[in-house]
Amino acid sequence: MLTIPLPFVIALFLLVLLIRLAGQRNRALVPVMVFMAACTTLVTIVGLRWSFDLRAVRFAQPIVACMLPPLAWVLFSGLMRSRNGWQLLPHALPVVLVAAVLAADTLFAPVPRSSVDLILAASYFGYGLALLRIASAGPDGLVAVRLSESVPANRAAIVSGLILIVSGAVDLLVAGEFLLDRGAYVAPIIAAANLVSLALLAWVVAFLGQALPPSADTDEPADREPAAAGPVAVSTPTASDKDIVAAIDRLIRERQLYRDPELTLNRLARKAVIPTRRISGAVNRVLGQNVSQLVNGYRIEEAKRLLRETDMVVTAVMFESGFQTKSNFNREFLRAVGMSPSDFRRSGSAGAGAGIAPVRE
Repeated sequence: MLTIPLPFVIALFLLVLLIRLAGQRNRALVPVMVFMAACTTLVTIVGLRWSFDLRAVRFAQPIVACMLPPLAWVLFSGLMRSRNGWQLLPHALPVVLVAAVLAADTLFAPVPRSSVDLILAASYFGYGLALLRIASAGPDGLVAVRLSESVPANRAAIVSGLILIVSGAVDLLVAGEFLLDRGAYVAPIIAAANLVSLALLAWVVAFLGQALPPSADTDEPADREPAAAGPVAVSTPTASDKDIVAAIDRLIRERQLYRDPELTLNRLARKAVIPTRRISGAVNRVLGQNVSQLVNGYRIEEAKRLLRETDMVVTAVMFESGFQTKSNFNREFLRAVGMSPSDFRRSGSAGAGAGIAPVRE
């Protein structure tokens, strides 16, 4: 019976996902697709090396593996603020170091194989911690994602950071194997690392793919302040904070911005001409919420109004109030109201007396 090695099955799966993303023609997904292409290449290289003992690709494997942590960091940090190409150049250093070690080993004197694994481990550990630092800013830190998806995107950053750290530990194990047993057990260790990489990719695609608006959303207000290293601390609100919250409230209500499912903190800041950090901080201090929770509150109120005053089907109410997925709509509605939208319409909360339309999904 013909069997396909697991790495090639994984590579085929990733390739299908990559093609599907490319078909969306969304520029905001380019970093996701680049990261996915690197993962697909790495899994394919591992399959060629360990399934067919094709050692001609052994130099490419650590180089591609070293690309993943910087690419993951670029992907998430790009959701916080825009950067030009020159600012990204220092993140090529781990790849350059690995390539230099491999070149020295080939052209000059033999270099201990563990040195490459130590560089990989340092890169994975360092960028894993960097992703956790990005996540520490909270959902409002990812200003370029849809507000409705900012919480899942923040969780994706946390999980991705932890997975990179675990991958760094795997590289340390590989280095130890080469030092103690000359790599006798490297193959199963690397196979486990591939599963970790696949898990990382699955999280990035599942959460960030749906969290990004159809077009790149990196333009920022001219007076935008630098992003903070952590979440905005809750403190006594100032008069300026209250003015900002009042201005945001007027803007959202008068222009019904909550009905835009693609609304991001960046877009809200541009429309209000107020830096993202000032909006996030003011909302946090005055209301004790993040901006995503604030906007969802307007959406829930609009959904309640539509359920009371119209006979629109629940799905139509969901879209009209600014939600994109039924699961998110039901979850937020249940959290805010204590019952599902259908139960709300059936109950006395939906309106007084007769005339309430039957629930239609």
